[in-house]
Amino acid sequence: MYLLTIRDGLQTRHVGPYPSPKQASDDLDRLLPLCAERARWQIHALEAPDHALEAPDQVVQSLVGQGFKAAN
Repeated sequence: MYLLTIRDGLQTRHVGPYPSPKQASDDLDRLLPLCAERARWQIHALEAPDHALEAPDQVVQSLVGQGFKAAN
């Protein structure tokens, strides 16, 4: 799944989710003319919820192994 993020000045809009980046891009073509000339956009790939929840201890261990210290 993919999420389209458009930053227009101080406003940030999150649009989606989309099944493919092509569909997000097509929607961007429709939305961008409604934004200011300097608006920025990005298409993000979303993580599956089960992947985000798996083994948080392993994430901490990998960060500690890279030189980051866990907050006590």
